[in-house]
Amino acid sequence: MAKLEQYRQYIQEFLSDSGNYGSASDEVEVQLIFDPIRDHYQILEIGWEDGDRIYSCVMHLDIKNEKIWIQRNMTDIQIAEELIKMGVPREDIILGLHSPVYRQYTQYGVA
Repeated sequence: MAKLEQYRQYIQEFLSDSGNYGSASDEVEVQLIFDPIRDHYQILEIGWEDGDRIYSCVMHLDIKNEKIWIQRNMTDIQIAEELIKMGVPREDIILGLHSPVYRQYTQYGVA
């Protein structure tokens, strides 16, 4: 399987497993958003809680130039480490949620 297709499969599998946790409220829906054409993948929480509108991106990953970019992680799950366990090399994981200046100091790719 081509690298790009494999990364798409890994991300969708990871987010599907992570999105199964559900929401703390019956009025908040967890949505998985997969765009394999443009390579954008997200978990969203959408709904209402105590009269307040909930619209939150919980996780967001992209694939750019055959590298996986972690754009947002509002959980305690170590996304990069989970991807490594699936077979993604460290240098193909970019912590997009960190400033480009600091990425060189991580143990992951710098883009």
